[in-house]
Amino acid sequence: MRSITTRLSRALGLSLALLAGAMALPAGAQPRGKPIVILNNKGGNVMEAIKYRNKLARSGRPVEVRGYCRSACTIYITLPNACLGPGATVGFHAPRIPGTTIIPPLVDELMAQYYRGGILRKWNSEWKHSLKMHKISARQYVKLDPQTRLCRK
Repeated sequence: MRSITTRLSRALGLSLALLAGAMALPAGAQPRGKPIVILNNKGGNVMEAIKYRNKLARSGRPVEVRGYCRSACTIYITLPNACLGPGATVGFHAPRIPGTTIIPPLVDELMAQYYRGGILRKWNSEWKHSLKMHKISARQYVKLDPQTRLCRK
């Protein structure tokens, strides 16, 4: 059985390859088509979330993050074609190996790639170290990351 460090190193390499292969909307392009709504998403596997994020970016469709978005779901909020529902709640905590309190190395760095401004500062100083869920409102999120767009009602 491979060590956790070996598996995480491979995961980091895969993530970087996924990032390099992700094609976002061209600058100034407007998302088109029926919105993809991410509603009450509890997160899950970070690598799977990164793959899905890349798929959402390539789709060119608007993405609406609504309801309670927590854990790995939070990486969708900074998509160039995404908005955050004005009534949404966003939850952050340290990534951990499922069913344990073990915080694996590198996964927090993978997630940090998708955060900006005050969200990134809070992630690095507090949230990535805590097994407790830290919840903030959509409006608090936007205050910490003014580049985030709120969706229309």
